[in-house]
Amino acid sequence: MVSSEAPPQYRDHRYCTPPTPGEVLAAARRWIGTPYHHQASARGVACDCVGLIRGVWRDLGYAPATPMPAYSRDWGDATGNEGVLAAAGAHLVARPTGTPEPGDVVVLRWRAAGLAKHAGIFAGNTFIHAFEPHGVVEASVDSFVAKRIVAAFAWPTRAPTEGEAA
Repeated sequence: MVSSEAPPQYRDHRYCTPPTPGEVLAAARRWIGTPYHHQASARGVACDCVGLIRGVWRDLGYAPATPMPAYSRDWGDATGNEGVLAAAGAHLVARPTGTPEPGDVVVLRWRAAGLAKHAGIFAGNTFIHAFEPHGVVEASVDSFVAKRIVAAFAWPTRAPTEGEAA
């Protein structure tokens, strides 16, 4: 017998669409003031740029992402591994044009010949990101920052976490 009842993830509107830009930006702004610490991801305690994205991911109700392997401050330099771009592409939805919209995760390449090793959340004329020694801040997207954005990613449709919407 086929049930006409919708699967659990479709009974709750939160799981039918990605978060709104307002939801993403509100979640990200709650991290402002969190101190910087390499490889951390704890709101109000410490995080780095990747930890900020992972924390906002959790705060938006996504199932925990796969554990992040340990990485050094200069990771990928020797191997040419574009780890931030690969991780973003594995969990988020790439914007085909690469042009960010408010709430999108943006990936930056600080040096033209270097790797894309920084990420933040685009808010229009500003972006929210974590960097040493300042921690999480909302900074201007001036021409220096804008020309270093190499990719933009939207948030995917959320799926219920284990035990939720059962």
